[in-house]
Amino acid sequence: MASIGILAYGSLIANPGIELESLILEKIIDIETPFNIEFSRSSSSRDGAPTVVPVEGYGAPVKAVILVLKDTVTIDNAKDILWRRETRNETSSKPYPNPPNPRPNQVVIGETIGLGGVETVLFTKIGANIDSLSSKKLADLAIKSAKGEAGKKGEDGISYLISIKNQNIVTPLMPEYEEEIIKAVGGSSLAEALKNVLENARI
Repeated sequence: MASIGILAYGSLIANPGIELESLILEKIIDIETPFNIEFSRSSSSRDGAPTVVPVEGYGAPVKAVILVLKDTVTIDNAKDILWRRETRNETSSKPYPNPPNPRPNQVVIGETIGLGGVETVLFTKIGANIDSLSSKKLADLAIKSAKGEAGKKGEDGISYLISIKNQNIVTPLMPEYEEEIIKAVGGSSLAEALKNVLENARI
């Protein structure tokens, strides 16, 4: 049985980060998250774009990937690296603070045992902060982020949604969310919609 893994259910799948990438021994695919997921957080680092986070009472489990780490990595080391990746502190020496009473905007590292045949699997949690959640609200946030600096860097909500779709992740709100974006800005796909937003932003 593998010792330590990290559960990736969002951008972590395609972009594990500088520190984590070199420590991945293998990837276990088609793992279902042991909690529900939904686009319930507006990310300040993505100009307000909606991102997926664990939720309770709505959303649904989604397909995820376990990034199995090399045997040389300890649990504490893995937590530090994962926390730095999620808080944009990569390549620093900052340790995971492990807050006893985390605030809604603090990244927390959770763990589960035996998932996918891995002894200890770590995952990130952060609070939902989008009130009155709806596909229309998500689309508005995604489009607004694409018009800003996040759009220029490919870190906007539409790009994020495209990445999530490419990982075969589907949440209950995703189909309507995608439709709302395309309806608002035109195009026959999210890629065309993103192109339209970026072109209009340059005008």
